[in-house]
Amino acid sequence: MATVVFIHGTGVREPGFSKLAGRVAAGLTALRGELRIVPYYWGDTHGATLAAGGASLPAAPGGTSRGPAGPDPEEETAAVWAALYTDPYAELALAAAGAPRAAERAPGSLPPDQAIRARLADLATRGDEPAVEWGPGLTRAATDLAAHSLLTPAAAALTPDDLAHLVARSLTARVIADALDSDAPLVPVGDSRDTVVERLAVALGAAPRGTERGMRSLVLRVAGPMASRAVLRRRRALTEAAHPAAADILRYLSRGEAVRADLREVVKGLEPPVTVVGHSLGGVIALDTLISTPLPQVRLLVTAGSQGPFLYESGSLPSLEHPSPLPPHLPDWLNLYDPRDLLSYLGAGLFPGRVTDVRVDSRQPFPASHSAYWTNPEVYRHIVDRLP
Repeated sequence: MATVVFIHGTGVREPGFSKLAGRVAAGLTALRGELRIVPYYWGDTHGATLAAGGASLPAAPGGTSRGPAGPDPEEETAAVWAALYTDPYAELALAAAGAPRAAERAPGSLPPDQAIRARLADLATRGDEPAVEWGPGLTRAATDLAAHSLLTPAAAALTPDDLAHLVARSLTARVIADALDSDAPLVPVGDSRDTVVERLAVALGAAPRGTERGMRSLVLRVAGPMASRAVLRRRRALTEAAHPAAADILRYLSRGEAVRADLREVVKGLEPPVTVVGHSLGGVIALDTLISTPLPQVRLLVTAGSQGPFLYESGSLPSLEHPSPLPPHLPDWLNLYDPRDLLSYLGAGLFPGRVTDVRVDSRQPFPASHSAYWTNPEVYRHIVDRLP
């Protein structure tokens, strides 16, 4: 009887592992009943723990809660800017959605958006000088926004002063978002950002009112509570990314021999043919183990959403340093990747003829795509089709 050893990835602990392993077993045996499934759970024994109870983790800015007084305004402001960095036109779209029904203008009256478009065009002619400390980008942002169709309904919905500040935030968000996209080494702090917003707002026709700590933002008024909850979820996710998920990777790369030794013992006790299936870091563990030690029982290696090829190319794979080739004893290797999974990598270009990269599509964005392999029927079909 063929055997499949399943190795989980980062951050998985009980009771989640039993549920995951059960789903994998059900998915495989539904397509091929004569299979023995052997789960390899390394999370408790070899996974990372915070030995001092998280003493290394900083407290959240402003504390975790504002109590009865409500959420922290600084946190809400940060949440709004996070939304604007993702979509600099988000606030513009909200304003446009609240515009009154278009009506025929009085003879001789000017379109409500004409003034702001003219000021944006004028701002574009000044180059990047109003935000020179941030580098290039303002000219392009002003030119693009001056031509944006949403300016017309937004101008009809807002006072000129509110519109100027909204447009200033949009320009600022676009410049910073472009800097983030280009991995710029320097990004302005909030005080500098707010100073430039006020400078741009005045240039766009707003009355000077001084830099404010808070935001009179349409995004904040319309989506503030939701944005605040989202940023708290992101903070929790980022905190927990250091424990145990990211810490599992660091622990493995520094002290991985123990988990590899245990996997070798599991495999040596099995009758061939054996297939080893590893998800995420589990795929790295499987690859490392099979590179470092010939295990003739294993006839197929399957990795899903795995970083093995990237670690090899970057010089970080413990068992093999680039450009050394894969050893002859490594079995056939099926590497499943999702184009939306930012933690999945390709191996065929690094090891020609030794790896088969197969694309699967969960239709989920990252990071959901990284955890969606085992609910995707396509994944099981590819694995079962290749089983010895």
